[in-house]
Amino acid sequence: MSQYERKEMAVRRLLEGTPPPVPPELYDEAVRRGGRMLRRRTAARRLFWMLLLTAAVAFAVWASVAQPWVEPPSRTTPPLTRW
Repeated sequence: MSQYERKEMAVRRLLEGTPPPVPPELYDEAVRRGGRMLRRRTAARRLFWMLLLTAAVAFAVWASVAQPWVEPPSRTTPPLTRW
């Protein structure tokens, strides 16, 4: 029996056996931390979408005021006067 097979058998015994008891305070701490992580993740996601919405509105306002798609008037030719 090789070293690898011995390790594999030991791992299989651990996985097939009953799990060790978990202290109750560990469960409460995990639930508290998990809830905090979810709240932070939700707040970060909302902040991201609010910033994205604000940027989109700011771009729309700028584009409607500046009208970058309109060609600027030519200033190289003088206006026509008499013929």
